[in-house]
Amino acid sequence: MTHAVDIRGVSKVYGPAGAHTFALDRISLNVDKGEFVCLVGASGCGKTTLLNLVAGLDRPGAGEIEVQGRPALLFQEAALFPWLTAEKNIDLALRLRKVSKKERATRVDELLHTVRLDGFGDRRPHELSGGMRQRVALARALAQETQVLLMDEPFGALDAITRDLLHDEIERVWTETGVTVLFVTHNVREAVRLGDRVLVLSSRPGRVVAEFPINIARPRRLESPEVAAAASEVTDRLREEVRRHADDEDEA
Repeated sequence: MTHAVDIRGVSKVYGPAGAHTFALDRISLNVDKGEFVCLVGASGCGKTTLLNLVAGLDRPGAGEIEVQGRPALLFQEAALFPWLTAEKNIDLALRLRKVSKKERATRVDELLHTVRLDGFGDRRPHELSGGMRQRVALARALAQETQVLLMDEPFGALDAITRDLLHDEIERVWTETGVTVLFVTHNVREAVRLGDRVLVLSSRPGRVVAEFPINIARPRRLESPEVAAAASEVTDRLREEVRRHADDEDEA
């Protein structure tokens, strides 16, 4: 199967010589086309840095990244333009691609339907719930004709019920569109609920230290025994990595 994302030996360093910080150190991973891969790791392990590199917002200090198709990045905050309605936020992405006005109107309606926001196109962001705003952001990303969806803790600021509903929605959109997803989260159970694979990153500098294929039939539920058992296994490995990092710092 062809890789949608291929990361080979990538390092990223911040700060001046002599006082630099390794965010990523020779990290390698790949994501197949149409795959849903989740990244978990302690704070500061370089997960967000990695997404920024894949999105093309930054450049690696060493190594190579190849992305097949157009990437789009979704953040914890929806980052919508507050003065534009939901449909105008989506329309803007189409205008930047120079889609004709007639095609844009049709496509905006299709995308609002895809994220189940029919009838909400004329609402501004402050008139929408947090979950609705994230759906608009998802529709805007899809309007870019993205083939690789990069998601940086997109549901972290939402309440548990809304987050659970959006798990269903992103899984449905992923299934219907065939988009590739690279998803960063601190929530291990969320990663197991959504991912085909869960990758554990080391504490800074970030490297892939463990991989867990999630062979649980879909649809999955956060509260299911199978998800809980797999999440426990991933959590144990993550705790082991955090303890190792703490021991290394104490020795230093």
